[in-house]
Amino acid sequence: MQARLRAPGGCPWDREQTHSTLRTYLIEEAYEVLDVLDSKDDSRFAEELGDLLLQVLFHAQIAAETRRFSITDVIREIHDKMIRRHPHVFGNVKAKTSAQVLRNWELLKKQERQSKSPNSESSISSTPLTSSTSNSGHDSLLDGVPHTIPALLEAFQLTRKAARIGFDWPDVEGIFDKLHEESTELREVLRKKESDARIESELGDILFVAVNLSRFLHVDPEIALHKASAKFTRRFHEMEKIAREKGTSLSEIPRPQLESLWDQSKQRELSQDSAK
Repeated sequence: MQARLRAPGGCPWDREQTHSTLRTYLIEEAYEVLDVLDSKDDSRFAEELGDLLLQVLFHAQIAAETRRFSITDVIREIHDKMIRRHPHVFGNVKAKTSAQVLRNWELLKKQERQSKSPNSESSISSTPLTSSTSNSGHDSLLDGVPHTIPALLEAFQLTRKAARIGFDWPDVEGIFDKLHEESTELREVLRKKESDARIESELGDILFVAVNLSRFLHVDPEIALHKASAKFTRRFHEMEKIAREKGTSLSEIPRPQLESLWDQSKQRELSQDSAK
């Protein structure tokens, strides 16, 4: 079907697309899957997964037209990779815990990168050109994290890779201590009225620690922040509704009363949730 859409006499829009023009759709479809993931609407969930799969097929078809690779290569690559990365299932390696599995995964991944020659004839690169790479010229366990992803997700992946080889806090209290330390440093920088660059740096450290906290708690920070934004939006809309009921608007309400409206909107949401 995808080949037919791209063929002469097919769909003009599909024929115009390139790998670059489809980037936005790939991201959008992935987020739409996340948006419906927590719902109980299996039909929509399946539909959104299909839309995401279509993007994979689309890219594979474009690549096949220039004889770079095909959907068969895509499937074979991931099939073979999963076999290699699960020697505790398909081989004789022992791994009793998820932590051991993840540690082995990172080590195997590093070995695979080292075994591939830079001049490999393979048309499918194992490391994106935009990925984080070691400045020393040597392979790093942090290689393979693309810079093009959202900053929260980049930090999440970097710290996750480090944690898989044991570079991590022994418990969550250590992260809370670090968060307090970084907050204190930012307060000190603000007190001394230091440069914007220093403030930015210290604030970045706080965000980085927060990402570490989310990873340690097995929470994706990108998804958590997305849900927090959605919650803020719902409650703000409720504030606007309450203001309209009072015959006014938020811009005309004094700051202290806005706090009261926020509490009211929060209570309304909690009451609605408990009634469900």
